[in-house]
Amino acid sequence: MLQLIAHDVPALVFPVGADVLQVLWCPLIHSDHDQHSPVPMLRWRSVADLADRPLLDVAPRPYEFDDEYVPQPCVIHPTETVEYPNWDMPAELSERVGEWSEKMEESCGISYYDAFTTQQSKVGGYPGWTQPPKWPHCSCGSRMEHLLTISASESCGRWLPVEERTRPGCGWETSDNPELQHGSHEMIMGDCGGVYVFVCRSCPSWPTTHRYDC
Repeated sequence: MLQLIAHDVPALVFPVGADVLQVLWCPLIHSDHDQHSPVPMLRWRSVADLADRPLLDVAPRPYEFDDEYVPQPCVIHPTETVEYPNWDMPAELSERVGEWSEKMEESCGISYYDAFTTQQSKVGGYPGWTQPPKWPHCSCGSRMEHLLTISASESCGRWLPVEERTRPGCGWETSDNPELQHGSHEMIMGDCGGVYVFVCRSCPSWPTTHRYDC
């Protein structure tokens, strides 16, 4: 599903002895698990462990699958950015930010949510909730840390930073360049929702869980 290597994502903290993160999931809808979502599983590995395994020319297709949960093979190019929360704010602050965002959009065509939050697939930062926030807590009692998001919104077009947008306020655009038209994973996962993966680094085993909304 997804493979990240430490030198490509320097801000991602890996367990001792690991420098590869593989995110796997069953490509079938699990109707009894978290709103019909895929169930991700994480594997922390090392480049040395994988070095003696041959590279495949073509990604194998699973024997049985749901189309919306099987990604189109693609390469990621991580871009470091600073973001701020969208829903994860106290009510009073959220109201103040909303009022300021409206004024900002009226004056320059870009809202707070377009300019300061990121809704695409990402490592770290804040979950790009499309439903009310639902942070998980570990069995140790700690609130778990957002590790990464797989966003279905990337199937709606290519995400662009503010400087590259041709229409004010639009973060998702299709490109006239054929090389950029097929650059997403092409997964819908409901109504352009997302899978959010969380980890607890307070526990030695680094347990993980996920949330799904659409």
